[in-house]
Amino acid sequence: MPLQIPDPVLGAWAKGFPARASGLRLSEVAGADLRLSDLVTPVMTVQQSALDHNEETVFAWARDGGVLLAPHGKTTMAPALWQRLLDAGAWGISVATPWQAEVAVESGVRTVLIANSVTDEAAARHLGELLAGDDGLRILCWADSAAGVEILARASAGATRPLDVLVELGGAEGRTGARSIDEGERIAEAISAAPGLRLAGVAGYEGPFGPDRSDASVAAVDEFLETIVELHGRLAYPHGIRPILSAGGSAFPDRAAAVLRRGADADVVLRSGAFQIHDDGFYSRMSPFGPLTGTAPLRSAMHAWARVVSQPEPGLALLDAGRRDVPFDLGLPTPQSVEGEITALNDQHAFLRLAEGADVRVGEVVRLGLSHPCTAFDKWRVVAVIDDPDAADPRVIGAVATCF
Repeated sequence: MPLQIPDPVLGAWAKGFPARASGLRLSEVAGADLRLSDLVTPVMTVQQSALDHNEETVFAWARDGGVLLAPHGKTTMAPALWQRLLDAGAWGISVATPWQAEVAVESGVRTVLIANSVTDEAAARHLGELLAGDDGLRILCWADSAAGVEILARASAGATRPLDVLVELGGAEGRTGARSIDEGERIAEAISAAPGLRLAGVAGYEGPFGPDRSDASVAAVDEFLETIVELHGRLAYPHGIRPILSAGGSAFPDRAAAVLRRGADADVVLRSGAFQIHDDGFYSRMSPFGPLTGTAPLRSAMHAWARVVSQPEPGLALLDAGRRDVPFDLGLPTPQSVEGEITALNDQHAFLRLAEGADVRVGEVVRLGLSHPCTAFDKWRVVAVIDDPDAADPRVIGAVATCF
C-alpha cells in the first residue's frame, strides 16, 4: 500500500535548492532538468544506484537467513525512503519515539515498532486511540521496568485492542533495558497481568557492547544477545501470539541474526536502519556486509558538497559547510575530490587542511564523504537525489522530504 509521501512546494526554506526551483512541488524535481551545479552549496545528496544496491544486498541476505527487517525509520525520517524499504519486503518500520510513531502511522505504515519504552501516559493513550481506529494497524513498544508497565497499563485501561509490549533487556554500562534475566521475567509478568497490554517478545540493543569488530567485542555482543534468547525461553506468551526477538543495530546485524535464531518459535526482527544509506565513516568500518556475510559490501549513498570560501594561509581552505549541514558525532567529513583532511567544524565552516601538493581555488566545490546517516539527514528538510556522484556534473533525478 503506497505511503502518504510529503510533496511540499519548494522555496527558500529548502536548503540547497536554487531560486529557479521555487514553486516546484517536490514530485516535479525529477523533471526540472537540474544538475548538481544548479544547487546551492552547502548541499547534501543521495545517490539512487547506491540505494538500489544496498537495499537489494541486505534484503536478499535477510531472506536467505530467515530473518525479518523493520529498518529504523528515525535514520532518515523520510517516508519516501521508508516506502522503498516496505516495497523491498520490510516487515515494518522501527522508530524511537511516540511522535515518530505517529508520523509513521499518518504516512501509512501498517506495522510500527517503537524501539523504546513509552513513559508518557498521554502519548501511550494516543497509541491506543490509533489502534482503536484501524484494525489493520499494529503498534509495538518496549518496557524495561515495572514503573513503565504501570504507565502503559493506566493508558491502556479499557482499550478495545491490546498494545503489544516487548520486554527490553540491557546490561551493565549499556543503555536502557532490564539489567538481569530475572528482572526481565518480572516485567513480563507485569505486562501479562495488565488487561490492556499483550506480551509480544523480548528486545534489546547490542551496539553499546561492541565498540569495534574485534573478537572481544563480538564475544560481548553475542553474550548479550544470548540473554534475549534465554529470557524468551522462560516466558509464557498469550495464545495466538507469535513472539518477536528483536535486536540489530547497523554494526552487528549478522551477530543478532546468528544468535537470535536460536530462540524457538519466534520471529527474529532486525532493526538495522543505516544500511539503506550507509556511509564513508563509522559504518564503512563497522558494517559486516561484505566478506563477513558473503555479500557485496554496501556503498555510501550520501555525500555533501561544499564550496571553498577562503584560503587565508598556505595549506588551509575554509569550506561553507559546518555543523548545521554535516554530521560530526561519529567522525568528521572526509574530502573525496582533493587530498586533505577536515580538522574542525564551526557552525557554518569546515577547516580543510590540504595534503602537500594539493590545491583548491576559492569558489571550487569539494565533495565530502560523511559518517553516520542518522545525524546527516536531520540537518536537511529536502535532500536531492542524484544519478552519479562521480559524473562531471551529476543529474538531479528526484528529491525526498524529511519529517524532523
